[in-house]
Amino acid sequence: MAEVMETKTHYYHLHGANPASLIKWWSSLDDNRGLRARLRRLDRPDDALLTEAFFNFLEYVPSRWAETGHLYASALVASALAQVRRNQAGKGFAAQLGGGEEAAIMSELRFRQLIKSRTPEEFFRRLIRAIRMLEGVVNILSLTDGILRWYDEYQYGPDRNPVNRLSVLWASDYYLSSKSPSTSKGTE
Repeated sequence: MAEVMETKTHYYHLHGANPASLIKWWSSLDDNRGLRARLRRLDRPDDALLTEAFFNFLEYVPSRWAETGHLYASALVASALAQVRRNQAGKGFAAQLGGGEEAAIMSELRFRQLIKSRTPEEFFRRLIRAIRMLEGVVNILSLTDGILRWYDEYQYGPDRNPVNRLSVLWASDYYLSSKSPSTSKGTE
């Protein structure tokens, strides 16, 4: 039920995607384990562009996600979401990595490397490692938001206002996770 409640709020930067549609596609992978397996085995996100699973994903997102300028970001999202075993609404992705009142799941060094990734391939590799550290229990909408923000910054440069940059948003969530019940709120 928490998943449904979260999809009604539009705090995430999802490039026009309906949160319920993203979750519906991710849930559909349970019935299509072969599609999920193909996406999980990818070495690079651009390999997703050659899979049936990716083209199935594009049916659940706005048509702009299939445009040339957005296609690679779409592949990053589909590939990363295929790694998720359970959607955990509430805490944002970076807050989950921070661990809250317990020790951080991801070390500060690895976290910094993740947010400072220079290429999509490097970001993808580190992102998959982070999802595995969380044992696949991730806030899907927050993860998608982070991927899209990272790719926007990679493609167009960082936002002029530092408060809107992914590194600042994720660092706030990571370091303040024990004080904040939900994080990674942005605009659509």
